[in-house]
Amino acid sequence: MLGLPAGTRACLFDLDGVLTDTASVHATAWKTMFDEYLEKHDGPGYRPFDVAKDYGPYVDGKPRLEGTRSFLHSRGIDLPEGSPDDSADTETLWGLSTRKNDLVQVVIREQGVEVYAASRPYLEAVREAGMKTAVVSSSANAEQVLAVAGLSDLIDHRVDGVTARERGLAGKPKPDTFLAAAADLGVDESEAVVYEDALSGVAAGHAGHFGLVIGVDRLDHAEALREHGADVVVKDLQELLEDK
Repeated sequence: MLGLPAGTRACLFDLDGVLTDTASVHATAWKTMFDEYLEKHDGPGYRPFDVAKDYGPYVDGKPRLEGTRSFLHSRGIDLPEGSPDDSADTETLWGLSTRKNDLVQVVIREQGVEVYAASRPYLEAVREAGMKTAVVSSSANAEQVLAVAGLSDLIDHRVDGVTARERGLAGKPKPDTFLAAAADLGVDESEAVVYEDALSGVAAGHAGHFGLVIGVDRLDHAEALREHGADVVVKDLQELLEDK
């Protein structure tokens, strides 16, 4: 039923790229932020952030600070970490990360959030089947996105970037946030299914020994999702609804 193994009690969903199309918003914000910084750092001949090549390996699914650090490291740039209070114009990892988050919030506020067509029907079917739901996202904007998307009423619990920082949870590809969500819902990880579109996310699900890890292939990297730990790969949740 719904593409899930018998005994499943909870479904743990990444948000951006699985339930909502905010992944494209994030990708654009990363590019804008990095290109602004790279032009300043390297001059007019700088090599821009390439969404097709850089987004998946370096930033997708990771906590914002780690995404900033990872990409800059790939370009041989080491900035001081700074602090969460750094303003968006501060040349620290936290400063650049704040700039990226500011860009995302502007788009969400001004343009809203696109919800994939199958998201609400799938969540409703999961709830009707008696299973609990959680969103497990690296984003600090998950609560806002769920509200704007109109999905809050279908989510029992949320572990996001704010939660992770407050509770000292390691971000993806570590399994800590998914494990925390399962524990908060009162289910064993073997009874929970992870839904992820990011390589770091499926790696986290695999490392956590969950009952099933479903990779949602939004970026045409199905084989990479499998290599990082996805047990099943679908293009959209609609495929799992059709299994019903």
